[in-house]
Amino acid sequence: MGAGLPRAAIVAHDLFMVWLCWAGLNQFRYSMEIVSLDLPFWSPEMLLVLFAQGLVFWKVGLYRGVWRFASLPDLLNILKASLAGLLAIVLALFLYNRLDLVPRSVLVLYPIVLTALLGMPRLLYRTWKDHGLARTDKAALRVLILGAGQAGETLVRDLRRAGAYQPVGFLDDAAKLRGSYLQGLPVLGRIEDVGKVAPETAAKLIVIAMPSIDAVAMRRVVEACERTGLPFRTVPRLDDLLEGRSLPGELKEVAIEDLLGRQPMKPDWKSIRGWLGGRSVLVTGAGGSIGSELCRQCAKHGARQITLLEIDELALITIEAELRRDFPQIECVPVLGDCGDPAVVRHALERSRPDAVFHAAAYKHVPVLETQLREAIRNNVLATETVLKESLQAGVGTFVLISTDKAVDPANVLGASKRLGEMVCQSMADSLTTRLITVRFGNVLDSAGSVVPLFREQIRSGGPITVTDEEVTRYFMTIQEACQLILQASAIGSQQAIYTLDMGEPVPIRLLAEQMIRLAGKQPGRDIAIVYTGLRPGEKLHETLFHADERYRPTAHPKILQAEAREVVVERINGICARLREANARYDLEALAALLREAVPEFVPADSPRLPRRVGTVVAFPERVSRRT
Repeated sequence: MGAGLPRAAIVAHDLFMVWLCWAGLNQFRYSMEIVSLDLPFWSPEMLLVLFAQGLVFWKVGLYRGVWRFASLPDLLNILKASLAGLLAIVLALFLYNRLDLVPRSVLVLYPIVLTALLGMPRLLYRTWKDHGLARTDKAALRVLILGAGQAGETLVRDLRRAGAYQPVGFLDDAAKLRGSYLQGLPVLGRIEDVGKVAPETAAKLIVIAMPSIDAVAMRRVVEACERTGLPFRTVPRLDDLLEGRSLPGELKEVAIEDLLGRQPMKPDWKSIRGWLGGRSVLVTGAGGSIGSELCRQCAKHGARQITLLEIDELALITIEAELRRDFPQIECVPVLGDCGDPAVVRHALERSRPDAVFHAAAYKHVPVLETQLREAIRNNVLATETVLKESLQAGVGTFVLISTDKAVDPANVLGASKRLGEMVCQSMADSLTTRLITVRFGNVLDSAGSVVPLFREQIRSGGPITVTDEEVTRYFMTIQEACQLILQASAIGSQQAIYTLDMGEPVPIRLLAEQMIRLAGKQPGRDIAIVYTGLRPGEKLHETLFHADERYRPTAHPKILQAEAREVVVERINGICARLREANARYDLEALAALLREAVPEFVPADSPRLPRRVGTVVAFPERVSRRT
């Protein structure tokens, strides 16, 4: 049905076109005879034609379409209805008068002509609406579009439909498109010409309609847009639309993750849903950055029940309210408490009987933990031991420890405590009923305490941005991708494993700062200064994804590798954990530090000299194997 057009008017229009087509073809055919035949405009035959064709129109759902958005599929539907209508007409007239005086040429031409008569008004109506002939909004914002592909064409339709925007033309690097027209708009040149073309077209906004380009190309496009001094936006990627992070037709600001130079991981959703569907899961740290997104992903991909274990009451209330609003079919079980308290964990497990436990609760801020050793060990090691022991006793099917790349060659308390947490998991790997899985990944964009929110706040305050060192690099991924990795690794099916993700190339923090300044519409060094403050306690210049003593083999997913875990002595780990609990109860920092170094001998603080590693061990992904000395 057409937007604003009553159904009765559309039905009347279509039946009039059927009458015009049938009567016109018959009159034209008989006008070529030597002795012309005077045909009546109304007859029992005509009524049969209208009834038969109208019945077919109703049966094929022609009036469920919307004129405002008529397109090629609608024309195909009309053609099918015309062909089916022709068969119905032939049958009706054959039963009525054996097709007396019905020319065969009329039968051949009827579906073609009728399709044209019905399709043209629909397409003209859409064109009229799309080009804003029904509007006289002179205040519409003039928009220059970068990218004359399918996304650009769709964008033009959406902008015209919205009415607040007036597209003025395209820029595209494809030479074959130069001088051509798309949706009535000219392709005015290459993308690098935006600085010249934007003033010529009086554009007030630039929209980047190239959702599939890589980060390097996006940086080039963004730099060209910045030189114009005009605001610019981009269309969302298909993944963002499918995951609900963006709406169709929405214009969004270019995000820092669009410029970081790595392709996001594509999960195998079939295997994830096959493993997760209908299950009950428990998430510790459910209100944190990783924990809350993990809850959303579990709810989105088939979990039946989610137990939220969180020590922060506001964070617990927030994630519970969000899940109940967005996923009302999911049963939420909120539990307020410390996951280091065995009674709290036991209570949560008894209430929900989960099939899987995701242990996301952890302290993770490097400089803070350098001066808070007791809490780092209590939360990252002893709480992990508590949750794991209670999970094993409850017969949980899968236990997943969320770890970090800082645990590979630990240079700080965070990395050492997370590495010891991994070793605790390994020491309990003899369970026949519970799968123990560790997932490592790098820095998470926009997580609480990460560098991106800090830089954003510093830019908002007018600067300067503080970077620790001009050479420092880090591996980055988005929160959504990190949680998808966790679910993907959990679905692979190994009994005990340490998984790590190929995170591409490390990103210089200096480059990250410069890009964020530019995205804010300012220039590094001119509008916002970058100040280098020196490495903080526990920090090192470059992180390491792979340990020299852990061999890696591919898994079912091309971007995930499984590490061959280093051996641990169960009795030794159990003894150290018992002594850590005693030192923790006494708040004995010296004993805690000594025990941490004893448990994790490879722990070398960032300001201490490192011993050389063993020669000749493969430490990279198969497609880019290298050897470390």
